[in-house]
Amino acid sequence: MTSLEHALSEERDYHDACRTAMTGMVDGAAHHVVTGADVSASGADAEALGHYLRSYAKELRELPDSPLFFGRLDFGRDASARDHAGQSYHIGRRRITEQSRHGTAPPLVVDWRAPVSRAFYRASARDPQGVAVRRRFGWAPWSKGDSGDLTSLEDEHLAAGEPNPQPTSASDPVSVSASDPASDPASAFVSAPAPTGSRILAGEIERPRVGPMRDIAATIQPEQDDLVRSPLAESVCVQGAPGTGKTAVGLHRAAYLLYTYPQRIQRRGLLILGPNRTFLSYISAVLPSLGEIDIRQSTVDDEIARHPVRTRDSEEAAAVKHDARMAAVLHRALYARVSPPAEPVVVPDGSYRWRIPLDELERIVAEVRAEAPPYAVGRERVRTRAVRALQLQAERRAGPVSNSWVQKAGRARAVSAFVDTVWPRTQPEEVLAALLTDPADPLLAPAEQEAIRWTRPPRSYRSAGWSAADLVLLDELAGLIERPDGYGHIVVDEAQDLSPMQCRAIARRAGFGSLTVLGDLAQGTTPWAARNWPEQLAHLGKEQAAVVPLTAGFRVPAAIVALANRLVAALDVDVPPARSLRRDGELTVREVGDLAAATVGAVRAALTHEGSIGVIADEPDTARLRAALAAAGIATATADDLTAEARVTVLPASIAKGLEYDHVVVAEPAAIAGAEARGLHRLYVVLTRAVSRLDVLHSRPLPPELGSPE
Repeated sequence: MTSLEHALSEERDYHDACRTAMTGMVDGAAHHVVTGADVSASGADAEALGHYLRSYAKELRELPDSPLFFGRLDFGRDASARDHAGQSYHIGRRRITEQSRHGTAPPLVVDWRAPVSRAFYRASARDPQGVAVRRRFGWAPWSKGDSGDLTSLEDEHLAAGEPNPQPTSASDPVSVSASDPASDPASAFVSAPAPTGSRILAGEIERPRVGPMRDIAATIQPEQDDLVRSPLAESVCVQGAPGTGKTAVGLHRAAYLLYTYPQRIQRRGLLILGPNRTFLSYISAVLPSLGEIDIRQSTVDDEIARHPVRTRDSEEAAAVKHDARMAAVLHRALYARVSPPAEPVVVPDGSYRWRIPLDELERIVAEVRAEAPPYAVGRERVRTRAVRALQLQAERRAGPVSNSWVQKAGRARAVSAFVDTVWPRTQPEEVLAALLTDPADPLLAPAEQEAIRWTRPPRSYRSAGWSAADLVLLDELAGLIERPDGYGHIVVDEAQDLSPMQCRAIARRAGFGSLTVLGDLAQGTTPWAARNWPEQLAHLGKEQAAVVPLTAGFRVPAAIVALANRLVAALDVDVPPARSLRRDGELTVREVGDLAAATVGAVRAALTHEGSIGVIADEPDTARLRAALAAAGIATATADDLTAEARVTVLPASIAKGLEYDHVVVAEPAAIAGAEARGLHRLYVVLTRAVSRLDVLHSRPLPPELGSPE
């Protein structure tokens, strides 16, 4: 048996032992759910314990089948290894332990989020961090975790003075592979590293995509790891070029925070916000694969959905309603309902009458307004202070009063009438309906007022039909009336497309929490898309958040990135051009006579390769292309049907953002660019969805900003 075969055999045996231990953990968790029900404790403590045990058992039971580890760290014995001197740790997506008679034994597998695991991502020849050898494991594609699927391993000797099986430079990895058992073991070592520094790492990053997005726990790069492990209290903005893994960074940061700050996160919750439900379906498997379930993943529209959307605004009206000035307009419309008192308050008390003079009532209302509490809180403060004024009079006359007297005074008809007059109860819908009926606010130009004015006001706000932009305004008003519950942390993806008013909706839910803001200004496609991050972060309430650029792409090949970069100068945003570490991939730009026939031909050729295929076009063209593919006997799926067996997805350019396909066919770039005001931004998005091969087919001239590709 060669040294390679011996090493693989040992690791496969170790994986079998880990699998046995994992089965024991699942069975043990189920047993604890049953026995925990009999624990003697208070009702609240027993309920909390039962919830924890049930959640833990569910978490283990629902873990997807996959390899249990992807790496190993062997620490040296010098001082730099500290407490880990001479120790060896397998790194995986989940901590695995083996139960013993004396309690829990040392872990068989260490969670990738544990402090010791950081060296797996950060150690290098220049800074070994005490690591002597870093081992990566190569598993067969789509492995469910059978030990026989462990096909290769790769050792990187980092510690100074460590002998290498084959002479290499200090920065070169040494790799052994069992992909071909009949090969000569002497030739099993990698002679030249991939651009990422590891053949196994590069192979995992470039592996064809089928179905939902995968986690990147095995492939996190140092600059990504810094962001993933940012403290909970810090808000971070990631300006990520296409293929840099910004979405994966955000999801892995969420998993890291859940692991590192479980009580603080569970107390307030964690929210993942995506641009649309198609995108959420695409990323839905990432957190469960990392052992985190029951995490709320939503869109801004879903979070603020007080009513169904029944009407549609004109482009002009939507632009006004999403403008930041609407926050001040709504604030004025709401607080215009507050008015000064017109007469004193007189409260009968038996044969006596208590009286609050007009000037004192005016002072109460003015002081509460100056404190600027939420509207509903202000209303109750006015009531409380009016009652306090009565209480002080009563106590000066007859001594302390009882609580029942205070409560009775608060319910007095005169007090309630005073509060209803100066600070009336109201609903967001009532305020907005009045504003849209007569939007006469000097902050808005006359044309803007007319754009949002209802042409046929409803009889009552209760019968109003609301647009999507109206729901954003209703949420603003609801937040002014009563502050909403917030989250401990929110991950906001594609944040460059949020309007100022949508940002404010998020800010209200993160007032006492932090944000991970992900986006790319070059991919902003909404009419109100951000031009710079400082302004967008101010709308999100996190002006001090650091903006960290990710420009090195690991997914999109360099030739494709270079084509897309031709558009950047025309996008009116200040972002550094994307760059790619991949020199593979294929790019074809062809002028064709029959777009549908050419698309069918391109898809047929793409089907000879493995991986997913996306056909992206302007929305009116998608039905025609789907019909042409069906007529050619090629099955297709829609973008939100990730369970379909068809390898080919036909989708409009409007929902391509955030998605990836191994092979992309872009049909008629000019139509995509001309379909909307920010069409060039949309085209930039579309051109960067391919992670292996890109076919650009056009029957019309290419957009001049794209130039004439060779």
